[in-house]
Amino acid sequence: MKKQKSSRNCFVCGRMNPVGLKAFFYEDDEGRVISDYSIPEAYNGYPGVAHGGIVTALLDEAMGRTAIGNEIWLMTAKMTLKFHKPTPTETPLRITAWITRKRRRIYEVHGEVRLEDGTLTAEADGVYFAVPEEQFGGFDEERPYWRVYGDDE
Repeated sequence: MKKQKSSRNCFVCGRMNPVGLKAFFYEDDEGRVISDYSIPEAYNGYPGVAHGGIVTALLDEAMGRTAIGNEIWLMTAKMTLKFHKPTPTETPLRITAWITRKRRRIYEVHGEVRLEDGTLTAEADGVYFAVPEEQFGGFDEERPYWRVYGDDE
């Protein structure tokens, strides 16, 4: 799998965000985006259970990254979620996302969160649109921080 770039301040992938999740994302040979991640207890909703907003943020990030390998930035237009069972904190998870349909600048994407044994805890379907790079105001100052980071960074 190929490790994807991360940013400096993104809540989900930002390496320098003091309250962020600091998740790493990879792309496999089939174009799926994958993150093996354990949600820290600090992000619980109930003791031992991840807050639904955190699960949603991880899914949204993975789904939005499905075209990054082609240097295409996606932004969420619509996302629907289904929580099948509580997602535990401090437990290895696999977040996976892939494109199910592409029409011009519109991408339909599916994402899942699973436990190590394959149990599905949450899934989402989303509609994302490709954002022209000229619409990323202020990104030039962040560009030096948009890179592949080592596991210890």
